Order: sequence, then structure tokens, then C-alpha cells
Amino acid sequence: MDPLTLSEIARMTGALLAAGDPEAVVSRVCKDTRGILPGDLYVALRGERFDGNAFLAEAASKGAVGALCDAEPPVGLPPRFGILSTSDSLAGLTLLAAAWRERLNLRSVVITGSSGKTSTKDFTAAVLATRLRVTATHGNLNNHIGLPLSILSASSTDEAAVWEIGMNHRGEIAPLAGLARPDIGIITGIGSAHIEHLGSRGEIAREKGDLLERVAASGHVILPAADDFLPQLRTRTAARVIEVGIGCGDLRAVNLRTDGEKTRFGIEGDFGTAEGCLPVPGRHMVGNALLAIAAGVLCGIPVEECVAALGSVSLTGGRLSLLTRNGATILDDTYNANPESMIAALDTLASVKGRRIAVLGRMGELGSHAGEAYRRVGARAAASADLLVCVGEEASAIGEAASQTGLADVRHVPDARAAAGLLSELLAPGVTVLLKASRSARLEETLQYLA
Repeated sequence: MDPLTLSEIARMTGALLAAGDPEAVVSRVCKDTRGILPGDLYVALRGERFDGNAFLAEAASKGAVGALCDAEPPVGLPPRFGILSTSDSLAGLTLLAAAWRERLNLRSVVITGSSGKTSTKDFTAAVLATRLRVTATHGNLNNHIGLPLSILSASSTDEAAVWEIGMNHRGEIAPLAGLARPDIGIITGIGSAHIEHLGSRGEIAREKGDLLERVAASGHVILPAADDFLPQLRTRTAARVIEVGIGCGDLRAVNLRTDGEKTRFGIEGDFGTAEGCLPVPGRHMVGNALLAIAAGVLCGIPVEECVAALGSVSLTGGRLSLLTRNGATILDDTYNANPESMIAALDTLASVKGRRIAVLGRMGELGSHAGEAYRRVGARAAASADLLVCVGEEASAIGEAASQTGLADVRHVPDARAAAGLLSELLAPGVTVLLKASRSARLEETLQYLA
């Protein structure tokens, strides 16, 4: 964000400037007092278990210029500390982001989908950065709080934005897409994530498709050619649709090869040809990369430059990162999981040579669909791994399905620490271990215990 005065922010948010110097300058917006820097505006948000209004004094002590708050401020704040009073701090944050987005003269790429959003965002930002000044979502701050903060982190000198948006209930994508104002919309695919709340993949497709309706007719939409909801999604936009896929689509990846650490592939189709290499394994990662390459081409970057940019891309942690422990290779895919991403990760494990161990935990927000989902994952685990370690009670359903499908070596442990204890006895050169589960399983702690 470019510097803004408190009086400007008051106008943009509709807040009352109740204290402080109207001409005091804010350089950044922050919602967490632990990260406050001098010159920040602190936004006091409320949650189920916290009230950010209780931390105004701490924000002031750390050098914040002021705070956007929706409660009576405490006595004793420094006279210079600005108080922007509003009835709803989150609504004020959203209004501020919307007003700032209006001022930004950049091309925005907005990404949603059931899985692969953050990897696609990382790939796309890397591609666009070869020729443009790019701002992007930090990590996966993709919700009704994260997106406004991402927009507010952009400056007037940025030429492109890559913003990720997510949801877990109906009606969440449309307002986020409206806030982001996409020039290019990307849907990574329609899976079963959050199906507990939406009821069916059809409803998930309907929700994700709300992004496409926010893309102007002069813009572009990029979709996976092999997705079974492609025909329905195409009807949701007047923009030009680009289809990408492995062996199919307007932009195609062909001749995939992996050595367990990297994936090599060729590009062909309407936008030219090239040879590329990703620093991570996985057929699904190539699919995500294709979405990014298409976005780059649409932004005027030659396809060979787009592909070259992916050779050294750094992905957000927990997205199929390659690590080494005791000579063994660890595929760290612990950030989150749904049935489709779990199966994609298992397919990646199946492609490596040597002894293969899958360490899998629960998948959240599946509701009545959990049984069928765990059976699908278990069957794929039986075909992909030599040993399956199920972490936690819910994941035992994966093990049962794997055993019924013919996997002889299935073990059960109660938690991430126990999984680390078991792995410490199994790790050796030539062994590859996949770690995959929803965030609630805390499987990333297994790596901490192994360190």
C-alpha cells in the first residue's frame, strides 16, 4: 500500500476519526499486534475467541499510527494515537481494500478451486515476475480477511496481482471475486473439499463458478480441460476460455518424466512449444503449472519464458516440498488434504523408485461423504505404497480399505508424535515417505519430531 493519511483512510472506510492527527501517515495495515511495525494501522478484528479491541494499547506501544476499531478505546492511549471508530472493523477493512483496489492500475489474476490454489498462485507469480512487478497473496491468506489484506499490500507501482480466494460455505466466492476484480480467472478444479457444507460437487462447482461471472467479457478464464464440470463452468462467463491439460486442451503438457525429485515435460498447443522442468514431482503439479503458463502467455510473456520461470520456483511450505531425513526422501504435503489432493499425492508417491511409505491422516469437512472418500483413498494407497501408516482414529478407515484392497503392511498410530517415532525406525537411503493430511491432523509436527 502507498502511504495514506488517517483522514484519507477515514473517508475510504466511512470511519470517524475520533483521535489523532488527520495528516499522520500510515504505511501498512496489520491485524495482529505481534507483527506491528512503526507506521502501521492496526485493525482490531473480533473472532469467536478473541477481541482485537483489547490490544489497542499494545499496538500503540509498538509504534502503530492508529487503529481501526469497533469498541470504546481504553483510557491512557497516547494523544497522537489515531482512533478510527466504526461499527464493524471487518467491514471497514473490506471498504478500505475496495477503495484501494479502485486506485490500483494492475492486471489481476484470481485463483480458486478445490485444491492446488496456493501452488498455482506460486507458479503464476513466478511466471509473471519475469517481466512484471507482481504482488501476490502471502501464503494462503485467501478468505474474507486475507484477501483485503493482500489487496492492501499492493502498491501503485505493481503491474500485476495474483490473488487466491477460497471458501467453505455457499456465497463466499462472489463477494471476494467482486473485491478482487479479476482480469483473468482461474479454477484449478472441482473436487470434494468442503463437501460437508455444500452437499455435492455440483454445488461446489456452482460456488467456484461465481468467480467466472466476475470476469469481464474482455478478460480471460483458464480452466482444466479434463475437469468433468468444464461444460457447466464455461457457461458461467462471457470471457474467452482457455483450456489446459495433460495431453488435452489449448495448452497441453506432453511427455511427462519424473525422477522422484523433478518433473520434466513438453508444452504444445495454440501458444507455442517449449521444454520445461518443475523442481517438484507430481503429475498434478504439472497441471497447476499449465494454469500459470497460460496466465503468463495472456499477460504477454512468451511461452518459453513462462516455462523457464518454473524451473526454480519456490512453493509455499507443506505443498509437496522435498526434504531429507536419515538419507530418506520426505514428500511434505502436510498443509491440507481432500480426497482428490490425497489421491494426487499418492500417485506422485507411486511414481518414485525404492521403498514407499505413505503416512496419512484425517480429511476434514467431508460429512456423510467421508466413508466413500476414505475408501477411495485407501484403495489408491494400496496401489501406491509398500507401507501405509494411518495417523489418528479417523484415518483408520483408510487403512481398512487399503487392507481390503490387498496392502499387507498397514499400521496405525494415534498421533503425529507416534508417527515420528515409527518413522525414525524406518527411514533409510532409498526410502520415500509421503506425509499428507488435513490441517487438523497436525501432521507437520511429525517433521518437527523427526528433526
